[in-house]
Amino acid sequence: MPVVLLDAFHWTNLLQPQYYVENGGLWLLLFVVFAETGLFVGFFLPGDSLLFVAGIYAHEISRKTGEVVPGLAYQFLDAIGLGAIRNEWIDLLVLSALIALAGIAGNSLGYWTGRKVGPAMYQWRDRLLFKKKYLHQAREFYEKHGGLAVVGARFLPLIRTFAPIVAGIVQMDRAKFHFYNIIGSISWVCSMIFAGYFLQKWILASYGFDLKEHLEVIVLVIVFVTTAPVIFKMITGKVKSNE
Repeated sequence: MPVVLLDAFHWTNLLQPQYYVENGGLWLLLFVVFAETGLFVGFFLPGDSLLFVAGIYAHEISRKTGEVVPGLAYQFLDAIGLGAIRNEWIDLLVLSALIALAGIAGNSLGYWTGRKVGPAMYQWRDRLLFKKKYLHQAREFYEKHGGLAVVGARFLPLIRTFAPIVAGIVQMDRAKFHFYNIIGSISWVCSMIFAGYFLQKWILASYGFDLKEHLEVIVLVIVFVTTAPVIFKMITGKVKSNE
């Protein structure tokens, strides 16, 4: 199936998860997940909403032209000669496995980058946005709650981009990081992919409401739900610091 990357492209498309799925397909989806979790510049890319939409399109993709084509998992199955297999459970499992691997690889790169630059940062002078005490505070936090931080960060936009880098900077135990990296990636990917697929299927069958026709609203709801805890924590933190 041909992949179109620049179909009437506008910069706002970068914030629309359906654009990646409909035009870039599986391979662009894997790169986006890898970049968002492993590259410093990937923090602006959609994560939760992209996986949710990917779940909706796991088995089949409905294009704006009205054409219905095999879903995201088919692109991989066809590439390895198993394109004739058409089963929703296989599609979901294959798609989840591939994206989870991309997420694991991304976090591993972020952690590796952090470990490389971390030692030098302890020699930096204090600046407006950098103070050594922050490094020591981060080290203490990761020593006590490193596993929870790595897993929980997966479900929080922005934080999931920087959490593995910080874990590397503070020299979090390598084996511990990779263990929770795998747990976190599988949990995040499977929950979002399966939620998107089965919620779409249930709502369509029960109420005749097609989520594919209202993806903009769905994306806004997901963004609000996932960012609300971060915003709330920032606000309450500032309030406490001013008391």
